Amino acid sequence: MLQSRLGLSQRRACAIVGQHRSTQRHRPAVTDPDRELRVRLRGFARDHQRWGYRRAHAVLVREGHPVNRKKVQRLWREEGLRVPPKRHKRRRLGVSSVPADRLRAERPNHVWALDYQFDVTATGRIIKILHVVDEYTRESLADVVDHSIDADATVNALDKIVGRRHRHPEFIRCDNGPELTANALRDWCRFTGTGTSYIDPGSPWQNPWVESYGGRMRDELLAIEQFDTLLEAQVLVADWRDEYNHYRPHSALGMLAPVDFARQHRNARTPNPSPTLQKPHTAISKTDQPLTQLT
Repeated sequence: MLQSRLGLSQRRACAIVGQHRSTQRHRPAVTDPDRELRVRLRGFARDHQRWGYRRAHAVLVREGHPVNRKKVQRLWREEGLRVPPKRHKRRRLGVSSVPADRLRAERPNHVWALDYQFDVTATGRIIKILHVVDEYTRESLADVVDHSIDADATVNALDKIVGRRHRHPEFIRCDNGPELTANALRDWCRFTGTGTSYIDPGSPWQNPWVESYGGRMRDELLAIEQFDTLLEAQVLVADWRDEYNHYRPHSALGMLAPVDFARQHRNARTPNPSPTLQKPHTAISKTDQPLTQLT
């Protein structure tokens, strides 16, 4: 007051009132009235990470703290507390023996590609379709149509293909769906000596041949026909598959149907049998005849 009203210096004013000069520089510690509440909110956020300030306020009121919700929200933000973003569950991934981006089919039965797609009947029931395609010949090896197709049904479909073709694939290429990463398919690959090539999650372009086949079926059949029953879907899909394999020209195969291309490839690799060499027939003279005939 002496400094402000009389214009005295700090040294002169302290000498007049008899106070030490350090008392003018001391800043009293201000006690935070919400310190205990802040500690409680930090502990609450640590123990319940998925709960927000609204639930914290409800718990505080239940415990008998007369605190306003807006005050809890303000303190929550000042403390930097927030609900962490949701974390997606860890997805089960298959183990590849050959990376998908390095595997390219070089001959029939080298790589079989597997994929699923869905449709719906007129009554609203889901239809699931399993595609199995030979990547080299582009043949559709199977189109299983059912309401549900699990890992065991997928293995049964592969067994039927092997029984019909009398050959196991060297590799199968597929995504990381639960049916394709299950132990049933892994055991089938291990027992048959088939390698696996799983594409990266969210990368359908790494499985292009079966994706293209599914797109053709979607464009030419599923987007046009309405299935009243599962049986009707199975019959129409089988008819379309037969036409695709035996009649539909494929641009990547020189406009040949996949079955014709596979037959042409087999004939080109089968060597023609060489003619049997026969000795020229020569007349036998009397002198060359055995002595028993000359006597």
